[in-house]
Amino acid sequence: MALGALPQRVLTMVLGRASVVIVVGMLLGMAGAWATAGLVESFLFSVTPHDPVVFAGAGALLLLTGLLAALVPALRAARVDPIVALRSE
Repeated sequence: MALGALPQRVLTMVLGRASVVIVVGMLLGMAGAWATAGLVESFLFSVTPHDPVVFAGAGALLLLTGLLAALVPALRAARVDPIVALRSE
């Protein structure tokens, strides 16, 4: 912001970086869940361990939750006053 970035650009930058972390974590977690799904088969009712609908729903829910969690710091970064930020340095 102090170097002339627009608030929308700061918002998209922060959300973009958070999205990369969220997607990488989701991919690793989903791969681990897929590999170990057979271990919890006895706890599942009317769902197969490798049900693609369940995995897609869980992935979508995690993605939405992660982006909502990243939105708060992104909005805070977009609203920062450049003078205040420069004085704290």
